[in-house]
Amino acid sequence: MKVLVVGSGGREHALAAKCSESKHVEHVYVIPGNDAMTNVATVISDIEESNHESIRNFVNEHHIEWVIIGPEQPLIDGLTDVLEQDNIKVFGPNKAAAQLEGSKEFAKQLMSKYNIPTAEYVTIQHKDEAIQYVEHCKIPIVLKKDGLAAGKGVIVAMTREEAFEAVETLYQNTNEKVVFEEFLDGEEFSVMTFVNNDYAVQFDCIAQDHKRAFDGDKGPNTGGMGAYCPVPHISNQIIQETNQKIAQPIAKALAQEGFNYFGLIYIGAILTDEGPKVIEFNARFGDPEAQVLLTRLDSDIMEILENLYQKHDITFKWKDESIVGVVLASKGYPGDYEKGHTVTGFELNEDYYVSALKKNDNNIYETSGGRVMIALGKGNTIKSAQEQAYQNVSKIKSDGLFYRNDIGHKAL
Repeated sequence: MKVLVVGSGGREHALAAKCSESKHVEHVYVIPGNDAMTNVATVISDIEESNHESIRNFVNEHHIEWVIIGPEQPLIDGLTDVLEQDNIKVFGPNKAAAQLEGSKEFAKQLMSKYNIPTAEYVTIQHKDEAIQYVEHCKIPIVLKKDGLAAGKGVIVAMTREEAFEAVETLYQNTNEKVVFEEFLDGEEFSVMTFVNNDYAVQFDCIAQDHKRAFDGDKGPNTGGMGAYCPVPHISNQIIQETNQKIAQPIAKALAQEGFNYFGLIYIGAILTDEGPKVIEFNARFGDPEAQVLLTRLDSDIMEILENLYQKHDITFKWKDESIVGVVLASKGYPGDYEKGHTVTGFELNEDYYVSALKKNDNNIYETSGGRVMIALGKGNTIKSAQEQAYQNVSKIKSDGLFYRNDIGHKAL
């Protein structure tokens, strides 16, 4: 079969690589991809992921059987709806179901209605009301922009002063919708769940992401500065409890509300004193969690998707090793950063997935975005995988990148 992966980041690089390993796949295409993906797929860089009709035409002309949509924006913009008009198999929810990620308020209302454990919240639509609320609310407080913000629309305010600053940041207009949540204390972890309507199969291996920009979980929230799997200090009992109290109920809730969800639900969870609770849902694989989980996954990804499509049993096979991934980002990220810094020293193999590199006129890679690439390490333990990951980081030569030195520290 022929497969198309939509997107251009490290998550899509990992997905394309995993598809290319499948014994059922003869060819993988990526739209729009990036210059570093040519080792695993044919990169179609002249079609943008926002150009749904061009993607639809490409899929039909090339007789593509499966389309896997990596990022959130095309899902929320309704790319799945366009492709499904031609009975194409699409891994990724339609526009209505993708609201689970597209609107924090929608997700909160659904969890509230179906008693899915999450933080207490209030939605405030006017800046003046938000300022009044912050004057008296319990601190710390978490502020979340209602719509998409590429992983950067969440501010954890540890002081009242920070909460007032967060209001100024998130209310770009006086009339913005922002969700204010109680601060939950505990260990965060990421759970991926394959969903076909009311049929949900949760991964039995979880990952842990590192959201803050700097060592020791300091600095601003980012899209993710690294991840590792498995997570030895989150027990199987907790993983099963997450499945029973969150993964299965959210799939059934969506089905009951009339949303036909086909794709992946990412559960950003936190282990509190009262058990696991939801921090956020995403309508697609996490990035960088996808890169470490797909590296560890030993099953054929297309067999999983076919079984999900048919609602057949899915069993996961995992390599008997730990994976640590360290993200290298442009200096200044998640704020303003420069592009165009050269990056050399690495080889395009299974040790690296690329998010934002492009070749210049001299055929040398240059940075073209915030999070640039991820270096992976494998080992019998998290410690040995971490050492291997940082060895692979050290090979990369660039004066425009920074990274955290402590990815995986919570497991050690």
